[in-house]
Amino acid sequence: MRRRIVRLTQTNFTVSVAAVVVNDDRKVLLLNHVLRPRSGWGFPGGFLDAGESASDAIKREVKEETGIGLSNLMLYRVLTNGTHVEIIFSARPIGEPKVQSSEIYELSWFDVDSFPDGTTIAQKMLSGEVLKVQFDNHRIDY
Repeated sequence: MRRRIVRLTQTNFTVSVAAVVVNDDRKVLLLNHVLRPRSGWGFPGGFLDAGESASDAIKREVKEETGIGLSNLMLYRVLTNGTHVEIIFSARPIGEPKVQSSEIYELSWFDVDSFPDGTTIAQKMLSGEVLKVQFDNHRIDY
């Protein structure tokens, strides 16, 4: 709902950030978002504030939603969908996440092969790629 309202009021484009946060057990942090359609599960993230850099935005969003910091923050990919731009980062957690926002029902660490029902194929693929880069030192070319 929030995304739809923001997109309808912006005449040029909107920009959001998301992070594929991976722990030492090779599990990915997913949040069950109140405002997400269908399953609700997805990466932590949100919209940039005016004048905010993408890296500052993802650090702020993750801290607001989960209370954790991020280490090894790396720009992973930029995706576009119509007039929306999504900047994807990979990162490692600093601390143990807990729900900190009324926008989040719950959070948990998941193996890529056991993501919750309704998680998108794109999120599973991105998570698998990030795991290969972070743990297996594979390079992904595009």
